[in-house]
Amino acid sequence: MQYTINVRGRLLDLSRPIVMGILNATPDSFYSGSRKQTEADIADRANQIVSEGGAVIDVGAFSTRPGADEVSAEEETARLQRALAIVRREQPDAIVSVDTYRPLVARRCIEDFGADIVNDVSEGGITGIVGVPINEPGDMFSTVAELQVPYILMSVQPTIDTMVLNFSHEVQRLRDLGAKDIILDPGFGFGKTLAQNYQVMNGLDRLQTLGLPVLAGLSRKSMIRKLLGGTPDTALNGTTALHMVSLSKGASILRAHDVREAAECVAIHNMLESECLD
Repeated sequence: MQYTINVRGRLLDLSRPIVMGILNATPDSFYSGSRKQTEADIADRANQIVSEGGAVIDVGAFSTRPGADEVSAEEETARLQRALAIVRREQPDAIVSVDTYRPLVARRCIEDFGADIVNDVSEGGITGIVGVPINEPGDMFSTVAELQVPYILMSVQPTIDTMVLNFSHEVQRLRDLGAKDIILDPGFGFGKTLAQNYQVMNGLDRLQTLGLPVLAGLSRKSMIRKLLGGTPDTALNGTTALHMVSLSKGASILRAHDVREAAECVAIHNMLESECLD
């Protein structure tokens, strides 16, 4: 599929898949290897993502894993302000997304801290921390439409059928508000059993009927280790396997901790899709 999104006047071409690198400015993300809190660690991670082939740096400051501690909006904002300033200093030309489900935090990050894209794991306000309903001031759909920035809409629905139905209604609401650049995320690990995660993966290509780019967030998630055993530290091989499956089913963005390995998946996928093999 031929997709482009407008990022502050720059066109990001998604006709070939890209990698979004994860930068967690938080002390409690589920994968300990991704936690970056010192200035040096944040700077090194931003530079690493770009050097290993990441096209987008995704900065988060609030873990949404099951059982995560609540973080106040003020603390999340302070963490993001600090992290985004470091990222912008190190990589001033990078495309940066902010991983938050709070409309007011998203607005500050876009308007004041230099973020370009809003990555919302709440499906517009359904849930923040896994399984915990939220009631945040403001409306995310209205916020991103007003800001005119790309928006990643993640599903917390358990099946591909309910996902497609909800996405179709939500995308229409966003369009009616004036939002233009929408990316769909099936939300692996959010609101789904182990079997449902793999059922969604098996039907991932059905999201192509909505005519929007799809982001796959699979990196080292529990759906891998619950099936194969191990810990997040041992889940890279399973992640790579799922990355290749998701690319074959039309994913345009891989959100990954291990950027180099994800970029290699993209390179192999692109070669297989290349006209030079015809």
